[in-house]
Amino acid sequence: MHHATDNAPEQPMPLPAPPFELLSGADDSSVILHVPHSSREIPPAVRKGIVLDDAALERELDHIVDAHTAKIAEAAAELAGVTPWRFVNRLSRLVVDPERFPDEREEMLSVGMGAVYTRTTHRAPLRSEDLDAQPLIERYFRPYAGAMTEAVRDRLAATGRAVVIDIHSYPTERLPYELHGDGPRPPVCVGTDAFHTPAALAELAREAFAACGETGLDSPFSGAYVPLEFYGKDPRVGALMVEIRRDTYMTEPGGPAGPGLSRLVAALAVLVDGVGR
Repeated sequence: MHHATDNAPEQPMPLPAPPFELLSGADDSSVILHVPHSSREIPPAVRKGIVLDDAALERELDHIVDAHTAKIAEAAAELAGVTPWRFVNRLSRLVVDPERFPDEREEMLSVGMGAVYTRTTHRAPLRSEDLDAQPLIERYFRPYAGAMTEAVRDRLAATGRAVVIDIHSYPTERLPYELHGDGPRPPVCVGTDAFHTPAALAELAREAFAACGETGLDSPFSGAYVPLEFYGKDPRVGALMVEIRRDTYMTEPGGPAGPGLSRLVAALAVLVDGVGR
């Protein structure tokens, strides 16, 4: 006896979400808003290599994820006079951290937080210490870096320059993994790079975010992301990092966004338009 469903066409398996996404901006925009740490998504195969139980993993994600930063970038892009491009990581930084050096140059290796983390924000084991990180580097890190390099190359070809603005957040209270967390923790920290952040670019950021409270430089986090192909070599690539203290716009850790979000969106849109002039 046959059931009616026996001959029904098989439903296609849903495609996995892309690990990262480049969202188009205006052809004449030189700005790429980079959102590397906003996702909580961890593929099942990667989850198997993480030693935390589910509850502990959720707590770690609360601490490590830059919650709502993709939303801030999206809303600012809509508000800006000239729409910037957006490059958004759709996977958690616990899969790989695309902003780390993939080798011994990375100072965060000292706390188990190189490109592939082996320790948590509180320095507890996250993965086995004898983990071979290379498969994760090859599967996730290198394609991400390649796509980001291509995005910067496209902006250089289209406009003659590229400006990468990294959108991050950080906790009000220092976490144990922070190597340089003993300095000021202002509402907004602008991270700079000696080669890729002209003084005028840093000043634009400080002016744009003045409406959100005090804006500091390079404390508690410094530096800015530039794909390695251009890093320290091509002055046409500008970069800065915007680090937003979480209590200014959300409930910590890992909670909902609050009314401060709209101020940050407006400030980021002002920065985008300032950079584009």
